Amino acid sequence: MAVWDDLVGQTRVEEQLAAAARDADALVTAHAAGLPAPEASKMTHAWLFTGPPGSGRATAARAFAAALQCVSPDRAMSTGGPGCGFCDGCHTSLVGTHADVEIVRTDLLSIGVKETRDLVRRAQLSPAGGRWQVIVLEDADRLTEGAGNVLLKAVEEPAPRTVWLLCAPSLEDVLPTIRSRCRHLTLRTPAVEAVADVLVRRDGIEPEIAHAAARATQGHIDRARRLATDERARARRSVVLKLPLRVADIGGCLKAAQELVDAAAEDAKQVAEEIDVKETEELKAALGAAQGGRMPRGTAGAMKELEERQKRRRTRTQRDSLDLALTDLTGFYRDVLALQLRSRAPLANTDVRDALERIAGDTTPERTLRRIEAILACREALDRNVAPLLAVEAMTMALRE
Repeated sequence: MAVWDDLVGQTRVEEQLAAAARDADALVTAHAAGLPAPEASKMTHAWLFTGPPGSGRATAARAFAAALQCVSPDRAMSTGGPGCGFCDGCHTSLVGTHADVEIVRTDLLSIGVKETRDLVRRAQLSPAGGRWQVIVLEDADRLTEGAGNVLLKAVEEPAPRTVWLLCAPSLEDVLPTIRSRCRHLTLRTPAVEAVADVLVRRDGIEPEIAHAAARATQGHIDRARRLATDERARARRSVVLKLPLRVADIGGCLKAAQELVDAAAEDAKQVAEEIDVKETEELKAALGAAQGGRMPRGTAGAMKELEERQKRRRTRTQRDSLDLALTDLTGFYRDVLALQLRSRAPLANTDVRDALERIAGDTTPERTLRRIEAILACREALDRNVAPLLAVEAMTMALRE
């Protein structure tokens, strides 16, 4: 398989990246032979991938990183250029073990100055494999202002053979000074049929289940896979889609808000139980904990730093879980609006059609739009670090109006 196989519904982007990878290969070949670099190359040192959640911007960046490291001798004949998907360069890049590919993703709310300086130092190294030093920053939108300024210097004055691949939801999520120095590629939400096809082909999911999950998530690849394979995800979605029928009075609004926040907190707790204990034990072992768990002197700071990181991760997990619920809720009211306006667009939540029709018949399109605006306001409030319960209570009260 080629490295582009998991990039769903992005033909134009794939063509641009493949052309750049071919020119990058020509640059490496010319350099190795002591020849001048080819003119009019489509390759550049910094790229910015933007697109809505689920569009596959990180997948595109990782595939491009693999194509840049492709070492298959017959790649030109087999795939039309680098990115065969089988050679050691492609395989190790895709699984995250290539010595010259650093894939950075965060489970915290932000990426700080210290972490970014470490990345910049890494970017100054010469590629061990003789091709490219590639830094894939999957959450460039989470850089703090200070971290963005540190990164700017590296992008302005790149080391020779270093490539930065930045990913963010939109151009506005990246500092203007950084995005102006990157080649920009925009990804779009894949078609439902394309997402269903990849779930069947790659993940072995039954076609009917795959199509239902793809339709329910409106083309979000990762969410569709989770919905099709995780019973807990389906149960959480079912609870969220019942919320519009539970906000008829103030008591119902407050109870629904509390349950939504509690469910997100439970998600965060489950992640913590799966990861935190293992991390803590590994750090204790690395620091030389004595039998019985007693820690050597001078290690309290490292343990405290880990605890703080785990606490920030729980906060991020809770926010992400709430955001996912709000996305499902937005989709519900979008379907209500489609019914009210007699749109021919296919509904995403056909499994709750009775509830959709009931609410569509009891309200007006204007009220539905106000409810969608209330959900978007809740998401913005959470982004501003408003207390989750307060933000969700304000939203459920607005849904009642």
